This record gives sequence, structure tokens and C-alpha cells, in this order.
Amino acid sequence: MSADPGLLPWTLRAFGELSVEELYALLELRQRVFVVEQKCPYLDADGRDRSSFHLLGRGSEKNLLAALRIVPPGGRFPEPSIGRVVTHPDFRGRGYGKAVMREGIRRCRGLFPGLPIRISAQAYLERFYGELGFERDREGNPYEEDGIPHIEMVLRAGE
Repeated sequence: MSADPGLLPWTLRAFGELSVEELYALLELRQRVFVVEQKCPYLDADGRDRSSFHLLGRGSEKNLLAALRIVPPGGRFPEPSIGRVVTHPDFRGRGYGKAVMREGIRRCRGLFPGLPIRISAQAYLERFYGELGFERDREGNPYEEDGIPHIEMVLRAGE
């Protein structure tokens, strides 16, 4: 049985605060989706996790249903950014993607008030992120990252 996405218990941790079990579940889910499912061999451990905050959403059986990371300003972009947004494949289509993003935006605003949030979005998800208030960066052209078309999008401060 899965939890209501709006009522999912969220945990935000700095990298050093993650338990071994939390870290394992996070890396396993990211590899399952970004490497195996998307057939994209790339180095997920890109060096940004250590300076990032990790948002974890667990179900009633404590299984990891959705996660993302918040990279502080200067870690990837001048602004704070949200990335590695992932939903467990067995729980897609139930609202967890939007729920983790809404919570991620809320937490990012709390950590870095008054700043816009930038994302590097897989191009096919532009509409999804647009529904959350992100706008395509007018100066940014589509680019390829790990063999997948991406675009930069920004959520202005206060939105």
C-alpha cells in the first residue's frame, strides 16, 4: 500500500546526516531509474552530493518512493538548484513526482530565501516543470547531458 503523495513523510538531510541505509536506498533508486531504466551509463556520483541536501519521501513500509537533491548556490549554477528528481517506477502516475518537487521547492526556499531556483530538466519534462512554475531559460538552448536532451529552467524568486 502506498501513501498519499500529499501526506508523504519527507526527510531533508545534508549528505553527512544520511544514514547508511538512507544513502543505499537513495543511490539504488537513482541507479535503477537514471542508469538502468533510461539506459544511460553515466557516473551518478558526480561529486555534488556531498555539498547537497537530500529530500527523501518514504512510504508506509519505509520504502523510498521519491527523492531529489538541492544543490546550494555555486554548486552547479549561481542559484540554488534542484536535481536528481526521481520517483520509484512502481509508484509512477500517482502524484509523487509533483509532490516531491513541491516539497523540494518549499525546502529550497527555506534554505535559500529570496533566490530563484534553476534546474537542468530533461527536455521532454518541460511541461511537467512548467506546471510547477518553472520557465525555460530564454538564453539557454537545448543541450545534451549524458546523451539525453536537456534545457535549463528557472523558478523566479517568490513564485
